[in-house]
Amino acid sequence: MKLGVLLYPTGYHVAAWLDDDVPADAGVDFRHYVEFARICERGRLDFLFIPDSLTVRGDDIDALSRTAIRYVAQFEPTTLVSALAAVTEHVGLVCSITTTYNEPYLVARQLASLDHISGGRAGWNVVTSMNEWEAYQFGFAKHPDHATRYPRAHEFVDVVKGLWDTWEDDAFLRDKESGIFFDPQKFHLLDHEGDHFNVRGPLNVARPPQGHPVIFQAGSSEQGRNLAATCGEVIYTAAPNLEAAQAFYGDVKRRAEELGRSADEISILPGVFPFIGRTQDEAEEKHAHLQSLIHPEVALSLLAGELGEVDLSRYPLDGPVPELPESNAGRSRQKLLVDLARRERMTLGDLARHVAGSRGHWTVVGTGESVADELEEWVRGDAADGFMVMPPNLPAGLEDFVELVVPELRRRGLYRTEYEGATLRANLGLRRPEHRAAAARVGIG
Repeated sequence: MKLGVLLYPTGYHVAAWLDDDVPADAGVDFRHYVEFARICERGRLDFLFIPDSLTVRGDDIDALSRTAIRYVAQFEPTTLVSALAAVTEHVGLVCSITTTYNEPYLVARQLASLDHISGGRAGWNVVTSMNEWEAYQFGFAKHPDHATRYPRAHEFVDVVKGLWDTWEDDAFLRDKESGIFFDPQKFHLLDHEGDHFNVRGPLNVARPPQGHPVIFQAGSSEQGRNLAATCGEVIYTAAPNLEAAQAFYGDVKRRAEELGRSADEISILPGVFPFIGRTQDEAEEKHAHLQSLIHPEVALSLLAGELGEVDLSRYPLDGPVPELPESNAGRSRQKLLVDLARRERMTLGDLARHVAGSRGHWTVVGTGESVADELEEWVRGDAADGFMVMPPNLPAGLEDFVELVVPELRRRGLYRTEYEGATLRANLGLRRPEHRAAAARVGIG
């Protein structure tokens, strides 16, 4: 199976920063990031994944003042992973970059540079932004709707890929004797004119070592699934149980095949939120401890954000989750949480407490052996190709996974003992994309 780690600085749990073993200033402590990047490599994990938002999410200052996870104080991800590339050797480095508030040329240049700096370990998590507050930082009165964001994202990715193919792999001769730096026949202008972008090119960075950095995608709405099936290579999703994961897995693989792609070109990695102990009691104590630190105001504010920045203040906490308007932020997350509340007959307060811990992700509480049992069931049951591990607190939650779960997966023949290759693509078992012009030329010949 494939394993990546989603890294909020203090951990995925909303109250992790209050834990005595978690550095409260983790978001701006580079040494902390270095520590858990090296833990990833010790466990031979495929990649570390940095979620991002371009601004603080929300404007409820009282609730925000009690949190460390709503992008309040942490590094810009491309800067961070570029620095981590210098202190790691194998682990993939995946950063989230929005297509809504960026331009393709700049993103293509950043990621091509990262791929060179890291020796072929770069990944791009393509997002369209679910934080409506980002709009205000770029002169917009409101966040663009799904119908605008997703067509832009499709074209954005196409343009970035085209720019990565400005130069063929062997274009740069750097021949001092002849005085020829690059072969003009292996240089290609993009000249893209589309509905959202006009980009001439050329990109002034050589073709990335991986050909193209690995494309990640995390949207699970109808538009998000179509984007995943079209261009995604690793798909991160929230699935609260096996049946939901199986349904998503089959649907996205089918969509990809209908577009002419092989199902094997896509790896689907649901998020898993693990509390791991050497005994079941120890694992349950770890879970209960962090849950006990959740402030009620934070829980309700976080739920309001996950449901689409709705006002929940007028609804009783001991009543049912109300009917909600369709979200312009994360539609799939809103549906997932509302469906969960209906299915489990949760009150609004119950759902708030649940979301504050997991944000709708699959939560497992157990020993290394029992957690491995559940991961194996999902992989063998066509629900996952691997997992996005979401440690509840850092670095301890990640160390628990590497020390207690990974050895058990290896014992079962489900996980590597050494990295297979030098690049993220090689370790994920993904083919290296051929250059479009070079492939066409070979085909003609």
